[in-house]
Amino acid sequence: MANQHIPLAEQLSQNLPSKVKIVEVGPRDGLQNEALINGKAISAADKVALIEQLADAGVSYIESGSFVSPKWVPQMATSTEVFETIKRNNNVTYAALTPNMKGYEAAVAVNADEVAIFASASESFSQKNINCSIEESIERFSPIIADAKKRNIKVRGYVSCVVGCPYEGDIDPEQVALVAEKLLAMGCYEISLGDTIGVGTAASVTKMLQAVSARVPSAQLAVHFHDTYGQALTNIYAALQFGISVIDSAIAGLGGCPYAKGASGNVATEDVVFLLNGLGITTNIDFDKLLQAGWFISKKLGKPPISKVSTAYLAQQQ
Repeated sequence: MANQHIPLAEQLSQNLPSKVKIVEVGPRDGLQNEALINGKAISAADKVALIEQLADAGVSYIESGSFVSPKWVPQMATSTEVFETIKRNNNVTYAALTPNMKGYEAAVAVNADEVAIFASASESFSQKNINCSIEESIERFSPIIADAKKRNIKVRGYVSCVVGCPYEGDIDPEQVALVAEKLLAMGCYEISLGDTIGVGTAASVTKMLQAVSARVPSAQLAVHFHDTYGQALTNIYAALQFGISVIDSAIAGLGGCPYAKGASGNVATEDVVFLLNGLGITTNIDFDKLLQAGWFISKKLGKPPISKVSTAYLAQQQ
């Protein structure tokens, strides 16, 4: 009864951040997991057009490519061309994923604004994915962080499998907290917590965030949810209640989940922004332009957007 005279919108926003930064991962994490079209990846020109449309829509952070072996990830083979071609907006951070020193050096060569490194909270996932232990994977990034510090390049850290692993099942929240704490101590300015296979629920995500936020300040945390089981927006709302104000998402819901056949991948940026707008949380993103960017890349891929919000708006126009 204590809140009966407080407007509902105000009640909902009492524990939530007033502003959220969207980290757009569609051009990297999204397109990296999209199937090749007739044996070919989407062109560099189309990637550049997508990135520029996202920037024009007001997205302030765009993960624009990944410097990995084209043998293993052919979708990212054009990352150098993309970084060299995009017309940069001074208000936008153009970041790159760098799995090793060679990749980092390639990112530096094309003036990536920031780089991202990654570790897993699952020992089995780390061994099967990059053939080393969690500890070894973190140690491999020491030279990158040391050089980035000299060059004043910010380093973002990813932790994968933060609630579940395709090999181990449930992950102990304390293990996630320990990995996140190590990345922070190494010099990562922000830690993005990734539900790689999308099995998180509000309950499991809350337990995980309780453990992590005890070791890493909420102001230095981001969340990265996959929507495999349709729980991403619910999990984002749970994260917002922890004061987390950085959310990773992919335009049009780009990307799949390689560990769950047929499953959707990253939560769609359109759906996230629709949620945030409804909560009165500022993103500084032009929603109409965001929708247009999603429709553009979906058409290039020859498939409808995964975003439910985008699909609904598209239907209204027909």
